[in-house]
Amino acid sequence: MLTVLLDIYLAVMGAGIGAGLAAIGAGIGIGRIGGSAMEGMARQPEASGKIQNAMLIIAALIEVAALFALVIAFIVATNAKV
Repeated sequence: MLTVLLDIYLAVMGAGIGAGLAAIGAGIGIGRIGGSAMEGMARQPEASGKIQNAMLIIAALIEVAALFALVIAFIVATNAKV
């Protein structure tokens, strides 16, 4: 019985750590994209429209990857067998 409870607690703890790492990774990624885009726009103001469009698309892809990681973490947490 104790082994089963320990497995459940480890699954929930692992899901929480995974969700946290996904959120941290997405925040770092979007921050780097924003900084690089601002630097690129400062160097070439005439290309700011193209840079901004690319930045928004890449930021959306990072958010989708982070959301996918959160969904997987919730699935792991809720499928822990009793």
